Amino acid sequence: MTLETSTSSAAARDAVPHLVTELPGPRARELIARDDAVVSPSLTRAYALVAETGSGYVVTDVDGNRFLDFAAGIAVVSTGHRHPKVVEAIKAQADRLIHIAATDFYEPRYLELTEHLARIAPFSEPARVFLSNSGTEAVEGAIKLARYHTGRPGLIAFEGAFHGRTLGALSLTNSKIKQRAGFGPLLPMVYHAPYPRQRTWREGSGGDGSAELEVLKRSVLGRLIAPSDVAAIVIEPIQGEGGYFPAPASFLAAIRELCDEHGILLIADEVQSGMGRTGRWWAIQHAGVEPDIITTAKGIASGMPLGGFIARESVMTWPVGAHGSTFAGNPVCAAAGKATMELIEGGLMENAARMGARLREGIERVATERGGVRDIRGIGLMLGIEFADHEHSNAVQEAAFRRGLLVLECGEATIRLCPPLIVDEEAVDTAVRIFGEAMASAKPADGMDEIGG
Repeated sequence: MTLETSTSSAAARDAVPHLVTELPGPRARELIARDDAVVSPSLTRAYALVAETGSGYVVTDVDGNRFLDFAAGIAVVSTGHRHPKVVEAIKAQADRLIHIAATDFYEPRYLELTEHLARIAPFSEPARVFLSNSGTEAVEGAIKLARYHTGRPGLIAFEGAFHGRTLGALSLTNSKIKQRAGFGPLLPMVYHAPYPRQRTWREGSGGDGSAELEVLKRSVLGRLIAPSDVAAIVIEPIQGEGGYFPAPASFLAAIRELCDEHGILLIADEVQSGMGRTGRWWAIQHAGVEPDIITTAKGIASGMPLGGFIARESVMTWPVGAHGSTFAGNPVCAAAGKATMELIEGGLMENAARMGARLREGIERVATERGGVRDIRGIGLMLGIEFADHEHSNAVQEAAFRRGLLVLECGEATIRLCPPLIVDEEAVDTAVRIFGEAMASAKPADGMDEIGG
């Protein structure tokens, strides 16, 4: 796939960032000051980017500085900024019908999107779909469905997990204490088991998850909650905010067996890892494991607010009126989702696998040359680079921004690379070069210069 077929602007064919002012520029400083006066202080702006336009894998700020985007709005703009086919679908649908409330009425785009999602569901039986406005709403719906179907109240999630910020999803979240502090009491009968943090690049630590599985069996299910009280085990096949840790395939398989043994549902949260980002529709497919429910959002509609959860037909057994949403599956968002999924299926998923391999090879090369990297991990275009501590990773993130590369931290000291699935060789090689320069300019913590070197 070439970039010419993937974006509407010739400017995006030039992957080299172009900085025309000192960052942040004068217009950006003015807008940031205004923002500081009115916006909720809970937002965690990573650095002083004030975006004005986007095209393909390039973002231009309000002062005319052009950046190579390897954050993609937190893995959201899967087809790149303003993909012409997505824009066309949005405009055409807005000219026809903007809203009708699919909870109460029927609408073609809603049906077409849910049919596509049901077709790609990672189940060996038919699937049913509920659309939501976001990932956290998808998780909330999955929780409700699991409790309804099983008649059980309990839930098990994992340390380091991020499932959202509304109270049910937040009860499962265990990524950072600041996300939970001050919001209790949360849902009762929710327990967290250890998640295997496998580091196989250079360090070779973390094992295969068997130790964590024993804790889950003997400590959580053996002492804290009876298996007969557990509705679902909720897991990210690749932890997102927790640091881009893929779960070992053997661990996922063992969790599946444990669920089958005790009549527990397995929920795969693929809000960040799904939609072709790993080179498959779903990250859990790399392990050959079938969940009972899967959640999706982020990359599903190229930036329009859309999410959903998909369940086995034998699991989605609730009656009319048990769950609904006024805005979810809005016709314009559904049209964007349908166009996005067609593009992913039409070549972007394969591109994610190819460019992901190239990106990993390049990052491993510069990490070996520069030193200071503890681990490199991930699948496809979902790559995490772990440093010694937050100070080091934050310094690299800031240095990358000041050189025209947008990246984001996750976990305790990891930088994630999750670019649009349209990236080509030029974009990947440029990102690797700039990231290496950012690493060289950011002083590593004491003693870390030998790691990975």
